[in-house]
Amino acid sequence: MVLRKLGKDPESPEGKSPTVYLDDEKDTYLVQGWKVADKDRRSQLDLPVHEDVVEIPRRMVQFFLEVNSGGDADA
Repeated sequence: MVLRKLGKDPESPEGKSPTVYLDDEKDTYLVQGWKVADKDRRSQLDLPVHEDVVEIPRRMVQFFLEVNSGGDADA
């Protein structure tokens, strides 16, 4: 399996996070972002024990293929 990097947050300090990847084999997205540790915010989510949540800025929606008209933003 090879993950395809779709894009990194252009405003991220040091360019290390957040990042959006596509797994072509599984047809899924992998999102690297900031941990959501705030208990109040987490309590508003319906998270099963086998799932978790990360946060990315709105500006990163450009890296999702459906929004990006199928383009590859290999940034």
